[in-house]
Amino acid sequence: MRTTSRYRVAARMIAAIGVVSLVAACSGNGGTAGGGATSGGYPVQNITFVVPFSAGGPTDTVTRMIAEPMAAKLGTKIVVQNVEGAGGTVGAGEVARAEPDGYTVLMHHIGMSTAPALYKDLGYKPLESFEMVGLVTEVPMTVVARKDFAPATLQDLVTHVKANANKVTLANAGIGAASHLCGLLFQSATGVKLQEVPYEGTGPALTDLVGGQVDFMCDQTTNTSGQISAGEVKAYAVTTPERVKSLPDVPTTTEAGLPQLQVSVWHGLYVPKGTPQDVVQKLTEALKVALADQKVIDQMAKLGTAPVPAEDATPQAHRAKLEEQLGTWAKVIADAGVKAS
Repeated sequence: MRTTSRYRVAARMIAAIGVVSLVAACSGNGGTAGGGATSGGYPVQNITFVVPFSAGGPTDTVTRMIAEPMAAKLGTKIVVQNVEGAGGTVGAGEVARAEPDGYTVLMHHIGMSTAPALYKDLGYKPLESFEMVGLVTEVPMTVVARKDFAPATLQDLVTHVKANANKVTLANAGIGAASHLCGLLFQSATGVKLQEVPYEGTGPALTDLVGGQVDFMCDQTTNTSGQISAGEVKAYAVTTPERVKSLPDVPTTTEAGLPQLQVSVWHGLYVPKGTPQDVVQKLTEALKVALADQKVIDQMAKLGTAPVPAEDATPQAHRAKLEEQLGTWAKVIADAGVKAS
């Protein structure tokens, strides 16, 4: 009897172990009682953050700020990869086609909401090809000029471009870039069509502005604050309702007499459609940790921006923002008659 009893106990133990093993296997291999995919031990390898713009530009800068604290929270290494071209659409397209496993993440800005209106054959749909992870920051833009440009104020600039439209050069980082969009709004607000000079990235555009090869441009504070503070460029205004703390002497466009020019460049993280929801949740949690990191807060403050509130660093808030912005920019771009080749 004791032997039989011992066998029965062993059998019950084996059965119990089998159940535990089955649950673990289902969890690790993507199965759940509800049929949805899960992450298992995610992450178990390095994560690539794709920046669809040039290294050293504003979006690249913001990405590298949050990558370190996010990597620490996730317990892995984050590698930043720049895949530039076609106003951010090349890099975005690569991520849309990537394996939906959480190891390829896209950092994109306002250009995600303008691409459908600009490009005929985009190859992806912003609301359908991605899972949103959360918003990161909204960066003010600045209207800046070469330091020896004649106009002294924003109103002087408006007067000057109206009188010299065929001579003034307006730089940007290419069709669909934030600098291009801000430039469109400037031309719409002033009723002037200017000579636009596109570059492959805001870095080269700003370099030529400092060097005096072009007259003026719109660019994010993350890219211009240093040059403004150093006196390397002339700053006319920031494109937000309130002044930027790091640039207290630069007026808003409303204060400077051009209230129609209001734009900020929001950034968000995306993963391919079909990425398991618990992977998205882990990335969202890591993002929130990064945005609450004092080092990140201080770094962003120096560049004239700040992390979004925690409630905006969510997939829901991110999707709502994208939906609203898609409608807004579709009209602006249609009115401007701009199309990417």
